[in-house]
Amino acid sequence: MTRGDLTDGEWELVEPHLPLGAFGPIPDLRRYFNAVMWRFRTGSPWRDVPESYGSWSTVYDRFRVWARDGVFQALMETMMGPHPGSWTP
Repeated sequence: MTRGDLTDGEWELVEPHLPLGAFGPIPDLRRYFNAVMWRFRTGSPWRDVPESYGSWSTVYDRFRVWARDGVFQALMETMMGPHPGSWTP
């Protein structure tokens, strides 16, 4: 894990909201998600995604599918939504 990657606790919150692949679970899903978050954090071009995250083009393709399918929007709405025991006016 590199600085900025999701902790195990953070991953437990995120993973259930990511879609399965066409043929089941996506290998290295956490690594791809961390790569996309790295790119968001740094603002670097896709081609500069570190090789430790895998091929930049695979990371970009995964991002495009997730963005097209509304995964990031749904994840943000879920994470920002009310939590059990929280007070809402």
